[in-house]
Amino acid sequence: MSYLICTFGPDVADRADFDFVSRDAPAGPAWALRAVVEQMAAVALLILLLPFFVAITLAIRIETPGPALFRQPRFGRDRRSFEVLKFRTMCREGCDRSGAGQTADRDPRITRVGTFLRRSSLDELPQLINVIRGEMSLVGPRAHPCGMEVCGRLCDEVDPRYHARHVVRPGITGWAQINGSRGAVKSPEALRHRVDLDLDYVARWSPLLDLWILVRTLAVAIHPDAGG
Repeated sequence: MSYLICTFGPDVADRADFDFVSRDAPAGPAWALRAVVEQMAAVALLILLLPFFVAITLAIRIETPGPALFRQPRFGRDRRSFEVLKFRTMCREGCDRSGAGQTADRDPRITRVGTFLRRSSLDELPQLINVIRGEMSLVGPRAHPCGMEVCGRLCDEVDPRYHARHVVRPGITGWAQINGSRGAVKSPEALRHRVDLDLDYVARWSPLLDLWILVRTLAVAIHPDAGG
């Protein structure tokens, strides 16, 4: 599998936090087995949810012309970029592959089908394919666009610890999401809070924590306020 190193922002190898990233990667038999278990689970979920994939694809294509899937370069493990897969929730002309401009409240680019998909988090389902490819995990820090900006600044310029969260593969859901840090990051304080939660996850990782996050994700998907 080929990867490209994202070139947005300062080189992570030149930053003081690079050693922290290297030293604090989870390890051990449980961590090594985790990827295999997640890939098997993703295959099973993909087969189980295939009717939803077909229905969502048809709904998107009927409402607006263009592909049903949206692809965007995002940071993966060790700051390698990969193309994340999501169901397209915006009109084709409004899609932004760079990710520099985050989605706004009542964004006019979002379609009616897209509004439903975003509220229910069903737009994330194609990321099961990213898990099967080994680019993502079921649980981990959220995969941000490589060019994402917060108040006009790249994320690692806002928080020097930012790339420390890339010591593990990004996840479809994560510790930050079930603790209320979901959606667009609209301020430096919100970004720092998300990084705090992501680094806390890396430091505390265990199979039981992943299981708890998956269970809590279902509650958050059903009732958004359940995430805190």
